[in-house]
Amino acid sequence: MAERLIQSIERAADVLELFLVSNPELSVKEISEKLNLSKSTVHGIIKTLEERGYLQQNPVDLKYKLGIKLFELGNFVGNHLDIGKIARPIIRNLVVELNETVHLVMLQRDEVIYIDKIEGPRALTIYSHIGKRAPVHCTGVGKVILAYQGENEIDRILSSVVLESYTEYTMTNITNIKNHLKLIREKGYAIDDEEIELGLKCIAAPIFNHQGNVIASISCAAPKMRFDDERIPEVIERIQIASSEISKCLGYKNDNNHIETSKNL
Repeated sequence: MAERLIQSIERAADVLELFLVSNPELSVKEISEKLNLSKSTVHGIIKTLEERGYLQQNPVDLKYKLGIKLFELGNFVGNHLDIGKIARPIIRNLVVELNETVHLVMLQRDEVIYIDKIEGPRALTIYSHIGKRAPVHCTGVGKVILAYQGENEIDRILSSVVLESYTEYTMTNITNIKNHLKLIREKGYAIDDEEIELGLKCIAAPIFNHQGNVIASISCAAPKMRFDDERIPEVIERIQIASSEISKCLGYKNDNNHIETSKNL
């Protein structure tokens, strides 16, 4: 049996949600008409929400808009989401779909740190493990996070870290790296093609938070021989879908902008 809902709270939620549909400001009359409620009912709801800081009134036209209390609550929720718990079931499904190892990383002190890893049935003996740090300039997960930082932050990070060469394929020239990051932003994914370890290939996609900032990334890693030209488009698509699902769970509302298909290959 469904639990009984409280009508007054439902109506208050309806009022607040009106402002999320391209209505930055609304009058009592407009709210009344949109929700098919009497002006007296709407007035009582609005005054209660205004008193608690969820709405505020424009003193010029007397219309209402969302208040600072919602901003405070939104920031609190965004800052306390456990990305590891949110991402794990999505990562687990991705491992099942691709039969490969999947990583979840975040940027910390100008390096990426692995906060989760689920191995596929054909486990890899590679350098990654939960808690391990890795460079940003030559890992798929690092490059895709770095690519979405502001230009000043990219410059700061690249000038402050040691751009060590791990293999013959590692990029260490700042100009070349920045050009590469631009391509990553255009495509919406990054590939590490033996840049950190010979024989290893990783495909990574960004994870956006509720403010539209890239705060993490996921990647699928496998021996290069298992990522041939026929399989790469499928892996890219699955990685991007998974990263978008995680982003949505974190409150990101515009993730279609960063999803590209394998047509970019």
